[in-house]
Amino acid sequence: MPDDVAARAAAEEESAFSHPAVDPDSTAAYGDHPDQVIDFYAPRGERVPGEPAPLVVVLHGGAWRAPYDRRHITPFADFLAHRGFAVANVEYRRGAAGPAEGGTGGPVAGRWPDTFDDVAAALDALPALVRVALPQADPRRTVITGHSAGGHLALWAAARHVLPKDAPWRTAAPAALRGVVALAPIADFTVAEKLAVCGGAAGQLLGGGAEFAERLPYADPSLLLPTGIATTLVQGRADVVVPQAVAESYADAAAKSGEVVGLTLLEDVGHFPLIDPAADACAVVAEEIAQLAW
Repeated sequence: MPDDVAARAAAEEESAFSHPAVDPDSTAAYGDHPDQVIDFYAPRGERVPGEPAPLVVVLHGGAWRAPYDRRHITPFADFLAHRGFAVANVEYRRGAAGPAEGGTGGPVAGRWPDTFDDVAAALDALPALVRVALPQADPRRTVITGHSAGGHLALWAAARHVLPKDAPWRTAAPAALRGVVALAPIADFTVAEKLAVCGGAAGQLLGGGAEFAERLPYADPSLLLPTGIATTLVQGRADVVVPQAVAESYADAAAKSGEVVGLTLLEDVGHFPLIDPAADACAVVAEEIAQLAW
């Protein structure tokens, strides 16, 4: 990677992570594990009095690895709340199991099947939790968004009804969603592995060798099409973390399935400005969400 490209990517990451974490208005558990929680942010922006606010479900990225939790995306969640959205910021289990759970605590990406168990459980529990925590929200106008690995999880969550029939997370009908806005998503695992995205994180998530091939139909969004749910991908052309080719491959797979997926490509934008409230790209993301939610 040329020095100027690396320097730019580093500066974008530093800017995105420079904002102080924003505490939620409330937090609710959807399971017994400490990571099985959802933070809620009430709408703060200008709204028509008495009109319910669309609900945005946020799934954070970080290559499904334990060091990256939901706190780093709380400024983005707060940014959306100030745009008039009700926001649910979902945490889930990441990385290797710790010693207390019989694991090594190593830097492996994700936990199979725990990461998927958690996202499915969180989405299933969300309607009841929202009624209590966010009475201002209109669950009928729900959009899921996620960044990077969280973009993968957002696409996967919207595709549970097309999972293989023996998948424990499969639902009988599509989720009641207005749409999905996936931000630089790891949306095609085969392409991601060829490009060594995030140090081979997709392979670590599913397991190596035969496990990768066996689990791929249960986890790879590019194989879970068509969903019938409005979907937009937002991707920086200058992204060196999750390159544009990954999003394009998903969009191509969608087209082959007969589904039209929006692909918004942003010039001179890398990986992290999409969730950086100080970046113009973040405003573009909010507008893409608004177009589906309102």
